[in-house]
Amino acid sequence: MDKQARQISRAVTLKDVAAAAHVHVSTASRALNPATRGMVADDVVERVRMHARELGYRGDPLAASLRTGRSMLVGVLVPDIANPLFSPILGGINEILNAQGYYTIVSDAGTEQDAQLDLVDALIGRRVDGLILATASRNDPVVNHCLERNVPIVLVNRSEATQRAPAAVSDDVLGMKLSVDHLIELGHRRIAHLGGPQHISTGYLRRVGFEMAMENHGFPRDGLTMEFASAYTREAGHKAAKMILLKHPEATGIVAANDLLALGIYQALQELGRHCPGDVSVVGHNDMPFVDMVQPPLTTVRIGHREMGVEAARLLVRELRRETAARMNVVLAPTLVERASTARPNHGIGMRS
Repeated sequence: MDKQARQISRAVTLKDVAAAAHVHVSTASRALNPATRGMVADDVVERVRMHARELGYRGDPLAASLRTGRSMLVGVLVPDIANPLFSPILGGINEILNAQGYYTIVSDAGTEQDAQLDLVDALIGRRVDGLILATASRNDPVVNHCLERNVPIVLVNRSEATQRAPAAVSDDVLGMKLSVDHLIELGHRRIAHLGGPQHISTGYLRRVGFEMAMENHGFPRDGLTMEFASAYTREAGHKAAKMILLKHPEATGIVAANDLLALGIYQALQELGRHCPGDVSVVGHNDMPFVDMVQPPLTTVRIGHREMGVEAARLLVRELRRETAARMNVVLAPTLVERASTARPNHGIGMRS
């Protein structure tokens, strides 16, 4: 039996790879592990990886898990995998975790907490080393479930009302200030808020940010125009937007809690024979893909979603290494992107004397 036939007849081992590359087994192991690859010279890494590919070497993750007590798997729960804002978040998470030798299991968890708990239990049963949750509510039973089981977790995009777990989020209050300030500078005074679900931190904090920003410009909180969508969807935004436009036709600007809600405003305006920005200026929040291609292109608050994913993954790596002495949040500053959905109010409608 020739050499190639002997290799085919049995599984290729790390020793085989090390022998072919003329290095010690420990060196071959470090070269093939993304987390330790930096400890080995680049030319040696390339040589080891080349021989591993030629020999058809496949590591045994189960054996490694039994040996180290770690699966090198991280579960990631998102509420709606079809929502394009989660793609860059997932990209940032994978960038950091893959470089550390971890791999992700992404689950579309929906919004039902019982289903989310079932998914978490399934992932824990598969011995994930930790979890990143983009699904958290302000007082989340899933977070409590994980903490009771001592599973390292990090929240991303959303946070809890109490800081029970590390989180990577955007500054939602600042985002609303940017939106309101922009409309005020254009001359708007009749400004409404189309808010998101209030049991979610993004909906709650963006509503608080809207109230604070309007108050700073001399508008008392008890006189503000606000409607709240039941979900972060275009359909829910359309329903709430029609309520604003029918009950408060004097409104010349609407600040939405996210871009999908803003698209619902577009739909409502069209159905009522009104125009953006001629009749009503609209500001979104998130700067999700393609909102620059709708008509009119949407003025919105840009959030660093990929950076958010990167920071969430870094926080989880610290948790897995037990490097965090205290729970912490990473809060990223948003920016306003001005496009054609906002303009000066037509003929001064809604202006104060």
